[in-house]
Amino acid sequence: MKLIRVGTAVLNQTPLDWRQNRRNISQAIAESRARDVTLLSLPELCIPGYGCDDAYQSPGVQEKSLEQLFAIADETRGMVVALGLPIQYRKALFNCVAVLAGGEVLGFVAKRYLAGDGLYYEPRWFKPWPERRLGEVDVGGKGYPIGDLFFRCDGVNLGLEICEEAWTFKRPGSALAARGVDVILNPSASHFAFGKHEIRRRFVLEGSRAFGVSYIYSNLLGNAAGRMIFDGGAMIASDGVLLAEGRRFGYGQVELIDAVIDVDKTRMRQVRTGSFIPDLEPHPGERVVARGFHFPDLDPETQHDTTAPRDLAHVGGKEEEFTRATALALFDYLRKSRSRGFVVSLSGGADSAATSVLCATMVHLVVQDLGLEAVKARLDHMDLSTVDSAADLVRRLLLCVYQATRNSSETTESAARQVAEGIGAEFMVLDVDPLVAGYTRLVEDAIGRELTWEGDDLALQNIQARVRAPSVWMLANLRGALLLSTSNRSEAAVGYATMDGDTAGGLSPIAGIDKAFLRRWLRWMEVEGPRGLEPVGALAAVNRLEPTAELRPSSADQTDEADLMPYDLLDAIERQAIGDKKVPVEVYRTMRAAFPDYGPRQLATWIERFFRLWCRNQWKRERYAPSFHVDDENLDPKTWCRFPILSGGYDVELEEMWRRVEAET
Repeated sequence: MKLIRVGTAVLNQTPLDWRQNRRNISQAIAESRARDVTLLSLPELCIPGYGCDDAYQSPGVQEKSLEQLFAIADETRGMVVALGLPIQYRKALFNCVAVLAGGEVLGFVAKRYLAGDGLYYEPRWFKPWPERRLGEVDVGGKGYPIGDLFFRCDGVNLGLEICEEAWTFKRPGSALAARGVDVILNPSASHFAFGKHEIRRRFVLEGSRAFGVSYIYSNLLGNAAGRMIFDGGAMIASDGVLLAEGRRFGYGQVELIDAVIDVDKTRMRQVRTGSFIPDLEPHPGERVVARGFHFPDLDPETQHDTTAPRDLAHVGGKEEEFTRATALALFDYLRKSRSRGFVVSLSGGADSAATSVLCATMVHLVVQDLGLEAVKARLDHMDLSTVDSAADLVRRLLLCVYQATRNSSETTESAARQVAEGIGAEFMVLDVDPLVAGYTRLVEDAIGRELTWEGDDLALQNIQARVRAPSVWMLANLRGALLLSTSNRSEAAVGYATMDGDTAGGLSPIAGIDKAFLRRWLRWMEVEGPRGLEPVGALAAVNRLEPTAELRPSSADQTDEADLMPYDLLDAIERQAIGDKKVPVEVYRTMRAAFPDYGPRQLATWIERFFRLWCRNQWKRERYAPSFHVDDENLDPKTWCRFPILSGGYDVELEEMWRRVEAET
């Protein structure tokens, strides 16, 4: 019986933060040693950090990564450790995992299938390594094997699937199993998206079963570079059974799980599997042997325990995932940008209320996870010596500002106040109407006429939104805080936002999520809330209001849906038109079936409005503050959804749709 205690860690790394990244790696190795782990998997590109982008191509980054690798190697005596870094070979750069054993670098496995869709741009920096190709890379005058390798350590064969490779049609794990590999390590940098963790769990379990191996999955954690959120969720499986699973959305820098695997058990599983056909072709050099390394003998009576699954390994529901992912991203953004808090222009509406509640929830979740003193230590760029509770910390970190004009109502001011008080934020009220009047008179004097709502509606609306930005920017500057923009994805799709007004800010936490979900989430936060925290009852004041910009006179009865269309329809059109790339007539046919209560001409009018506004407002999306990626419907043009700023505007396609409408009516 060959038993090995294996471990895998999630790390909260930051691009090019050499000191902290090294500390995290060293901590993972030290904790593994303390638990008698002798085989450890760490995440993809964890030495320089995932998200270095074009900096990967810097010779200095490559050299520093190698320098760190060989320093870390000294810490791995008595262990096998796999961890990621970029390696240059024959004038090309490769995304590699180094395998170290007993304090020595054994070689580098180069990634064969690069992540090049959605958020990922790996083919911009790295080249894919061809299957079954081997090479030797010179590092410091010594040659090391590189390529499609596997490793033999004390009679145990170890192979690698690197992140994207486990998601592909032709998984390398299949060939590794045929070559006699006993353990597959998967060092990953897999971002959070709704429901994605269940897919990871399936490929870990199925990989371990189908390949007849033990499968060890590692991942990153937190907000590494600004937009992507990593949720952790390390796993260890053997022969189709999950032995250990790490929690998700934790606030630690390092989180380790471990388990004992039985190598002989998985080998015998393959012996008994009739469909298993080994690869008996010789491929010289593909197996790298760790000379003189031995795994310690484990007593099967006392050592065959496993790490119990953590409480947050299974996070239920989209609302819970959204809360924890966004809160984690906000905390990391706060500390890594060394900002001293957040400022939100709280209008009394759903979007700004959601943004404010997320900030407060972040504080309670991180204090619940780490404890107040540890949180204060993580925010060591701030003087928090007088903060004695989570409530104190919310008030210290979060300022909400209601900015009124003559078109603002007592109802929204009251709602804003109730939310701010309900979450414990500092609250201010500013009367910006004199500034609006001043700008209006200034322009009227310049053009020689009075501005009217009948003739100048858009300009008069926008000046109210824009005049609010300088005040909250000034407050953010005075506090050294981060101004948060409050626009959502539904508004981004149609440009229903004032540039340099309600889009003002350095970060837009909810720009990746649609309005319909935000409204459901706010109701959930009001009556239920995330596990372990109290719901925010004060949100009732917001949830009972119809969404409105409150930029026209109160007699206009302005609402967002009257300006645009029903939000559920808008989101459905967006998914069809942008997510599924359907042309207007195809969207129309789908909407006719999905929304039978609306007449064909009304539906077609709304669909045309969507396409016109989508095309007209791409320049706005290009200027939005960075947002967090939470699902595959993101509209961020810098990371997910590219569209030309200037285009033909779907003129021909919309004419085709209207011909169909005319034929039906």
